[in-house]
Amino acid sequence: MMNASTPSAASAAARPITEVAVGVLIKPSGEVLLGQRPAGKPYAGYWEFPGGKLEAGETVEQALARELQEELGVTVQVSERWRVLEHDYPHAYVRLHFCKVTQWHGEPHGREGQALVWQALPVDLAPLLPAALPALGWLQDERAATS
Repeated sequence: MMNASTPSAASAAARPITEVAVGVLIKPSGEVLLGQRPAGKPYAGYWEFPGGKLEAGETVEQALARELQEELGVTVQVSERWRVLEHDYPHAYVRLHFCKVTQWHGEPHGREGQALVWQALPVDLAPLLPAALPALGWLQDERAATS
């Protein structure tokens, strides 16, 4: 499995960067929402945070709101940009803009046929998408720091 990392400037320059808005939906209980990638997509069957690519002219917040409505049927009410991670997958070089989503309207459901599950930390699902691992670690570190 690949580790999330920032590749050298040469490899980053050789591949286009795909900008992605990622929603880390967090219940007041601390559980986070993960979705399973459907068949036909790279890493099918792997668990990830919901989100998707920014379209031309969109901000991270606009893309996040659109993607969560399309994928989950929820309307974002409160979100904040949290962390940015670059990851070099075989199929794409991505820049992931992780946003904590703490309030939304509607009950998340898989509108694209994906399974969804709420998980307490530490997450006990496998396999996890490689770029989801650092975010789960950051969440656990934050919890430990406030305990």
